[in-house]
Amino acid sequence: MTFFELMRRNAWRKRLRAILLMFSIGVAFLIYGLTASFVAGSQGAAGASDNLLGVFNKAGRGLPLPLAYLSRIAAEDDVAAVAYTARMRGFVEVEKNVVVVSAVEPQAIAAANGEELGLTPELTAALEEGGDRVLVGRALAEAQGWSVGQRIGFTGQLTRADGSRNWNFTIAGIFEGGDAGTDTYFMLARYDALNAARARDKDTVDAFVVRPRPGVSPGILAARIDALFANSAAQTRTQSEKQFLEAFLRQLADVRLIVSLVVGAAFVTILMIAINTMLFAVRERRFEIGVMKVLGFSSGRIMALVVGETLFIFVLGGAGGLLLAKLATLSIGPEFGLVFGATLLIKSFAIIAGLGLLTGLLPAISAMRLPIINAFRTR
Repeated sequence: MTFFELMRRNAWRKRLRAILLMFSIGVAFLIYGLTASFVAGSQGAAGASDNLLGVFNKAGRGLPLPLAYLSRIAAEDDVAAVAYTARMRGFVEVEKNVVVVSAVEPQAIAAANGEELGLTPELTAALEEGGDRVLVGRALAEAQGWSVGQRIGFTGQLTRADGSRNWNFTIAGIFEGGDAGTDTYFMLARYDALNAARARDKDTVDAFVVRPRPGVSPGILAARIDALFANSAAQTRTQSEKQFLEAFLRQLADVRLIVSLVVGAAFVTILMIAINTMLFAVRERRFEIGVMKVLGFSSGRIMALVVGETLFIFVLGGAGGLLLAKLATLSIGPEFGLVFGATLLIKSFAIIAGLGLLTGLLPAISAMRLPIINAFRTR
C-alpha cells in the first residue's frame, strides 16, 4: 500500500464525518468564491484602471460640465487622448428593466478608452453610420437577448425637444470589453444626435475621459486639469477610474471590509471545526499510531500522514465549493458583473493549502509526540 493510498483510506475511515467536514469546507469556499468574484468583477474596483482619468463636476457627479472644456483639456501637453460622455438612464419595456446609455463621439472614445471597451475600427465605423445607431455591451446584449440590427425602444430620463422621453435606436454592433472584468452592461450612442434632440442641458457633458501620455503620472495630470478650471463656474474633480469606483462603492458600503468580515468568519469557523474533528480522529487511532511507530514509521512520516489527510479533505471540499461558485457566477447573469477568473482560482487554492496545513498541524504534532506505551494503553 502506497503512502497516498494509506492517507486516503484513513481520511475515508469515517465516511459520514469526512463528507460533513467536506461539505462545511465547500460552503465556506462557495461564500468566498462568490464574494471574491464580486470584488474582482465590474461591480468592484479591482479591475479598474489607474491610468485612465475621469473629469467630473466638483459640486456633484450628476451635474453637467460645459463641452467647451474639451479644447482646454486637449491642449495639455501630457494628454494623449480625451473624450466626453453624457449618460442617460432609462428603461426598456418595463421600469424595472433599467438600462444606461452613454452618448459619446465615436472616434474620441475609441482613442481614449477603446482598448478597455474592446472597440474595434469596425465597431466605431458602424456607430458613425447614423444618429440612431448604438453599440451594445456584451453583458447587456445577452441579458436582453438583443442582436445586431435589432430596433429597440428606450424610455430615458432626458426629455426630447418634442416633449417625449421615447428614444429609438438600432443596434449597430456589440462590444466585448477588454477583459472579463470590464463593465459592458450599457450602450454607446452618438452624442451629436442626443445633444441635438434633447430639450435642455445642450452642449454639456457628464464627464471627460482622459488618457495620459506614457510615463506621465496620472495624479499630477489630474491636479493640473483641476487647476485649469479652479476659477470657473463649474469646477472639476479629476480621478482615476479606480478611485472613482472605490469612492462610489464606499458611498454604499465598504465592500472589501464586508467581504473580509464574512469570509474571515466563515474560515475561522471552519478552522475550529476541522481542527476539532482531526484531533478527535487522531485520538480514535492512538493504538494504530502506536503500532505504526513499532513497525518503523518515523515521527516525520506520521506527521506527514495526518497533515496529508487534512489536505486531502480540504482540497476535495474546497474544490467542490469553488466549482459551485463558478457555476453560480455563470448562471446568475452578466448584469451582476461577477468574474471568477484564473487569478481568483490560484488564490483560492493557495488559501485551501494554507488552511489545510494549519488545520493539520496541531493533530499531526499530537500524533507525532504520542508515546508508544500510552498508545497501547488505549486497548
